[in-house]
Amino acid sequence: MAQKDVGNKVPIYKLKTTKEVMNYYDEWGENDKYNKDMVDWNYTGPKETVNTFLKYETNKDALIFDAGCGTGLVGIELKKFGFKNFHGADLSQKLLNTVPLNLYQKLIKADLNKPIDLKDDTYDGVFCVGTFTFGHVKPGALEEYIRITKKGGLICFTINEGIYKDYGFDKKIEELNKSNLWNEIKFFKSDYIASKDVNAWLGLYRVK
Repeated sequence: MAQKDVGNKVPIYKLKTTKEVMNYYDEWGENDKYNKDMVDWNYTGPKETVNTFLKYETNKDALIFDAGCGTGLVGIELKKFGFKNFHGADLSQKLLNTVPLNLYQKLIKADLNKPIDLKDDTYDGVFCVGTFTFGHVKPGALEEYIRITKKGGLICFTINEGIYKDYGFDKKIEELNKSNLWNEIKFFKSDYIASKDVNAWLGLYRVK
């Protein structure tokens, strides 16, 4: 079956450099346009990942890292279910400025393609939703997520179907599986942005 071409479904998918992407987000974050578009597009990534995570993490005091938190959509979903200890990171200060007050205990501006300035074994869970996509964060970030996650902790992420093979996520996940650094719990095709006919691979892994 031929791979579906999703590269033209959303304007930001056409951008190639980090600078182009950040400039786009600076405009997208104005007047709550980003959040309004996510509602209009029926963007289900945050809800789907949190619902998957909930089935395997019952400790509402778990400390969670939201990598590429954007405007805080994952945090909003986590809060609905009683989770209250989460930190967020994003490269766009404009989006970080729009995160609801007091939703995250800590927010940091960070380039997730580089080593994260966090200690090993810090978090009980890591989310990365909507960030493994065109022109954004590359597969190497998965190793950093494993590093900052405690033994037995969970890593939950989405990978846009359009970059899964082109960016080498398929090979990186196979490599991590073979290296025995984590155990696969779930890996399936999710709705993601149903209104745009864009799906994503949704993965849930437990760090060994």
